[in-house]
Amino acid sequence: MSTGRRWTRDEQLIVLNLYCKLPFGQLHQRNPRIIEVADKLARTPASIAMKLVNFASLDPKLQARGVQGLKNVSRADQALWQELETNWDEVLLESETQINALLNPSPPQQEESGLAIVSPTFNIATEVTRQVKQRIRQNLFREMVLSAYNHQCCLTGNPVPELLIASHILPWSQFPEQRMNPHNGLCLARTQDAAFDRGLISFDENYGLLISSRLRNFLPHKTLQDNFLDYQNKPLQLPHKFLPSSEFLQYHRTHIYQN
Repeated sequence: MSTGRRWTRDEQLIVLNLYCKLPFGQLHQRNPRIIEVADKLARTPASIAMKLVNFASLDPKLQARGVQGLKNVSRADQALWQELETNWDEVLLESETQINALLNPSPPQQEESGLAIVSPTFNIATEVTRQVKQRIRQNLFREMVLSAYNHQCCLTGNPVPELLIASHILPWSQFPEQRMNPHNGLCLARTQDAAFDRGLISFDENYGLLISSRLRNFLPHKTLQDNFLDYQNKPLQLPHKFLPSSEFLQYHRTHIYQN
């Protein structure tokens, strides 16, 4: 395997995609997904892991925790990270295209009776429809947010995957430029997600749970006690990366929360 060649942009995007999807504790060379990508790129798992740590060192949340990559993180890595924070949608879709092409390449066209038969496997870069791109965005956002919170509801700790939602702080329909930004996400169980989406709960400046007067109108009730009141004023469990934006939460409190 090559260990000395320069990183291409496509390779950087692939590793960035891994960084966004993997929980922080899994950014090591023994991770099977990292080993698979390293094999496909003809690089060592250690080099992929180091590149992941370099990206982590550029994440403000992890910088605050003292996470350090190489002493001189490449200008290319810094530039790609800045590009990501400027345009989450475009860069993440590009990264998804690259990792899909690497791990799930389309088979070559076959010919039968002189006619080309096009494989039913779509080429994500050129042939996807708007609906498929939308689904890719939703799935990618979910994977990023859930991995950041270690696949647990940030309020209740619920770990059941089928009950977890990658909630948008700023509404999907109103803020298209923030749809893919993981800083605009919270991992919530379905009941808490529905309440957050409708402004029945929110979070204060210290990430403590706020309960709206609308929800309080239904008290006393054991279900509401178990799902909400038991967590009142308790701070949510913050993610290991992609800290929820305080600016976005303030917007939610001001414009969505039914105080």
